[in-house]
Amino acid sequence: MRERLLTMLEPVVNGLGYELLELEHKGPLVRIYIDKASLAEGEGITVEDCAKVSGQVEAVLDAENPIAGGYTLEVSSPGFDRPLRTAEHFLAQLGKRAKLELAVPLDGRRRFTGTLLGLEDGSVAIEVDGKTFSIPLRSLGSARLAD
Repeated sequence: MRERLLTMLEPVVNGLGYELLELEHKGPLVRIYIDKASLAEGEGITVEDCAKVSGQVEAVLDAENPIAGGYTLEVSSPGFDRPLRTAEHFLAQLGKRAKLELAVPLDGRRRFTGTLLGLEDGSVAIEVDGKTFSIPLRSLGSARLAD
């Protein structure tokens, strides 16, 4: 369902001049994180931005009716713990600390917090406690900036 919602809503959000950073779908709750395609220094997402996106997204969700029994929509800015979803998101944050959680364990672990080193062949390199791990983006359950 998450992928279906992303496919449905990303063009709507992009068409308004924003980027859909992440979408969370848990039960009737649909939470989307947006950012502006080009932010000036000190500029961020405003309440008005969230309201503008919310109105358009609600119209699409109401027309398409993808969630049985109704939904609650939340539109938010990314905050300090910015979600990372696409290769572009990771490339823009190289050198920063991130928290990655895997859908399936790698080397017996699901959680990695460390420095983003690079991206190659669909895998992100992260250094954790002096050791480098290569994690396929498709294996991620969630990823956010840390600290």
